[in-house]
Amino acid sequence: MDVTILVVDDEPAICEIVKAYLEREGFTVYTAADGAQALAMEKEHRPDLLILDIMLPKLSGLEICQSIQRPVSIIFLTANSTEADKLTAFSLGADDYITKPYSPRELVARVKAVLRRTGLLPQFSLSIPQ
Repeated sequence: MDVTILVVDDEPAICEIVKAYLEREGFTVYTAADGAQALAMEKEHRPDLLILDIMLPKLSGLEICQSIQRPVSIIFLTANSTEADKLTAFSLGADDYITKPYSPRELVARVKAVLRRTGLLPQFSLSIPQ
């Protein structure tokens, strides 16, 4: 599997936890700590999926979502939990929306579900994240 994921969060611990869980599943993972860095890394690495926080320095996750000029899967991982936040994210093209606190294992399962829907993973995978 050659799937690339960009994780964008200004909390280093979240980036490291998410990266570790996803790498354990065989994904290539890059991280960014702010919106400007995220856009630069998106252009350089062209990831298959982005995991975005909404509240970021420099550019918000929503602004990143609006700025990307190509189809890409997006999962928001954020503390913003209002219905308005969720509806805005989905209207901008989000594939999923997870609120913090979160389960890293559930996040991995949701990443795999999105990737299956886009054809980047086989439809039937029996592995359960550890």
